[in-house]
Amino acid sequence: MEGNPRESKLKAYLGPLVILIVLGAILFLPAGSFRFWQAWIWWLGFSVLTIFMTAYFLKKDPELLSKRRQTKEKETTQKIPTLLARLNLLGYLIPGLDFRFHWSTVPVWMVLAANVIVFLGYTFIILVFKENSYASAVIQVEKEQQVITTGPYAIVRHPMYTGMLLMGLFTPLALGSYWALIPSVVFFLPYLILRIKGEETLLLRDLPGYIKYYHKTHYRLIPFVW
Repeated sequence: MEGNPRESKLKAYLGPLVILIVLGAILFLPAGSFRFWQAWIWWLGFSVLTIFMTAYFLKKDPELLSKRRQTKEKETTQKIPTLLARLNLLGYLIPGLDFRFHWSTVPVWMVLAANVIVFLGYTFIILVFKENSYASAVIQVEKEQQVITTGPYAIVRHPMYTGMLLMGLFTPLALGSYWALIPSVVFFLPYLILRIKGEETLLLRDLPGYIKYYHKTHYRLIPFVW
């Protein structure tokens, strides 16, 4: 990582901290209360894993963190997926309103179980990052990039999105809202599908060796399903 080490470290932590603060506002402002206990469990767990991931990769692979900070897509095919991802933010606003107006009654055991699945999904994503230093936040092929076939990539071609799928589908329940499942199904699932297809088109075209891996590893997201 270039530049002053202290400045680089502060920069690495600044982005995640801003995201955590914004997420907290999105969750608690619609609820109108800090008694939204489901949000506290989700937000604290997400925060711990986010700070841990930042600290770990700042030490082990700072270049990956630098790539994850790049958010401007170069591929024009990602305009619709990007729009869907933004619309999916409704899934984080609805739980607070749900808590305030008592629209849903999600059992405590289901909230806790959903949180466990969400955090397992996030942990899985961290393991994917550990395996693949090319896991950028934008779709691109870097110079001298290699095909990763080990670890979770031996099972599915896009394991990062597998972790995101677990997080996206179970976060509404973790936040105690059945109604928040609607944006997850309407926006998040199409986002993942279009994102993966767009990424594969680029990898098949520009990444040497990916065609062989594509035919060897049959499933994109979920083993024996897709």
